[in-house]
Amino acid sequence: MKTIIIYLALSLSSILFQEIYSQEKNSSEERNLEYFEKEKEKIVTSEKGKLKLIVEQINSQLDNSLIDSSQAEKRKKEAAEKHAKNIENRIAILKNEMEFRERNDESQYIAIGEHGKAVNFNLNRKKYDKRTVSDIVIAAGFNNALEEGQSLNDSDFKLAGSRFFEIGWAWKTRVFERSNWLRLKYGVSFQFNGLKPVDNQIFEQDGNETYLTEFNYDLKKSKFRMDNLVVPVHFEFGPSTKNEYEDRIRYSTVGKLKIGLGGYAGFNIGERQKLKYEVDGEKIKEKLKNDYNTNDFVYGLSAYLGWGGATLYGKYDLNPIFKDPNRELHNFSLGLRFDVD
Repeated sequence: MKTIIIYLALSLSSILFQEIYSQEKNSSEERNLEYFEKEKEKIVTSEKGKLKLIVEQINSQLDNSLIDSSQAEKRKKEAAEKHAKNIENRIAILKNEMEFRERNDESQYIAIGEHGKAVNFNLNRKKYDKRTVSDIVIAAGFNNALEEGQSLNDSDFKLAGSRFFEIGWAWKTRVFERSNWLRLKYGVSFQFNGLKPVDNQIFEQDGNETYLTEFNYDLKKSKFRMDNLVVPVHFEFGPSTKNEYEDRIRYSTVGKLKIGLGGYAGFNIGERQKLKYEVDGEKIKEKLKNDYNTNDFVYGLSAYLGWGGATLYGKYDLNPIFKDPNRELHNFSLGLRFDVD
């Protein structure tokens, strides 16, 4: 019974396919015939118009006694034969070109126009619409970290010296088929969050505890950096321009207001601390790598707002930087984001 059902289903599919194919083929043949008749009429009209001008010139010469009647008739006959042959040749070229294109499954025909010049003519102009586009995302700006209830004035990190940088690849897909006011933007990004402690401090790890402590020497530089690999996802709102071409449709948001709301999730892939200081006149640079009890899984909220390629960008880590029982510091960033097509 199962075999019979499969056989019947395949047979029915075959019949339906043949019917659809037959209808499409008939429709295509009708379009081709209609096109052929129109082009044929254009050829005949063109050659008749040229012949008419030549006959008028001959009659003018005859009226002004520049030629006699026998010469006039001879020239008219030659002109008529010439343009009749032109019509025959041009129609034959058109027919051969159509047969060639149809045989090679091409919808764009090349008609032979005035003076034998080729003219492109697309019978089946199919507009296609690219719903998903991609671009490079680059963002940079200020970075910091606070506990709940703590203000920026009381932050343990320098406001101007702490920075972030982000680079990634993003795809943007139009949510609705015939409207571009809502887009889904998603991708993968590397985030580099830097913190510069104040008051000559560095991070120190002692077992499962990580804390800030004053360094023994005068620091020229103290920077703590966390590197994350995340997957950002945003719903992007805003107007766009619809551009229609002969063979495609495109939506453009260049110069338009864009609002993106969403978040990100991923993993902490490394942390390090850079120190620069002097001991007895000797300059020392240290790069300290450790896990510093940071959380391995990172996630947060992010948003952007602006016009064109540059937008104001902010992100906030919902996860604390360090695991319990350490201080519950949350990293946040504010800067500019560039979506480069």
